[in-house]
Amino acid sequence: MTDRYAVLGNPIAHSKSPLIHAAFSSQTGQDIHYERILVPLDGFEATVRELITQGYRGVNVTVPFKFEAFRLADETTLRAGDAGAVNTLIFNQTNVVGDNTDGAGLVRDIEVNLNRPIQAQRVLLLGAGGAAEGVLHPLLERKPSLLVIANRTLEKAQTMIAKRPTSDTELAGCAFNDLSGQQFDIVINATSAGLTNAALPIPPTVYAADGLAYDMMYGHDTPFMQQARETGAWAVDGLGMLVEQAAEAFYVWRGVRPETIPVMTMVRSLLTC
Repeated sequence: MTDRYAVLGNPIAHSKSPLIHAAFSSQTGQDIHYERILVPLDGFEATVRELITQGYRGVNVTVPFKFEAFRLADETTLRAGDAGAVNTLIFNQTNVVGDNTDGAGLVRDIEVNLNRPIQAQRVLLLGAGGAAEGVLHPLLERKPSLLVIANRTLEKAQTMIAKRPTSDTELAGCAFNDLSGQQFDIVINATSAGLTNAALPIPPTVYAADGLAYDMMYGHDTPFMQQARETGAWAVDGLGMLVEQAAEAFYVWRGVRPETIPVMTMVRSLLTC
């Protein structure tokens, strides 16, 4: 029988996940069906319980339900527990396991697809919300020399740092207006500014020579990317992260890791046509 999976969110019509997982299924010969499901804002748990009853094997979770998915899971992986958020649910016969593949997707895109090592680099993470929480621990595992979390509200950045155990990486927090005079090799935008086409109040001097500016948004040229490019930085969007985190979820569910580059190329061509 065909195994059924879905992505849950609100809104959800824009999601490319069914396209991506259909490509993974075709490539690997895995017999799955994957769909989008629009979930009422007050109906996440009821929807998940119904899907389990119907025999679904798992779901991906997007905004605004990642924290609710964390609370619903009977158990969570270490990376989901560290993030405090879940983007992948696995439905076993006896329980629901929550995982978070966002950070793994980001790190793999940067280090493998873009060929930019994170170890010993100075990293700036912009934002202190759920997206930033989801990628912080995987970034720290790569042992950058410095990781600074910058946010409009300093207290939120400091709260993120306070929850982390000590590590070899120097970890600091600041407000956006405290970034003057600092430079970074990798700057990651984990804010939602790209959704509203808003510019971030960061100085253009934050980019070191040959710096990488990575926007976790995808599908259009954001003001963050435009500013970075004007300084000479290499600006990329988050399409690679999208596909890589989906591949990680596919691996968690099926035990098979698909090839991602052909799928990225396919999705990119659809976004630009």
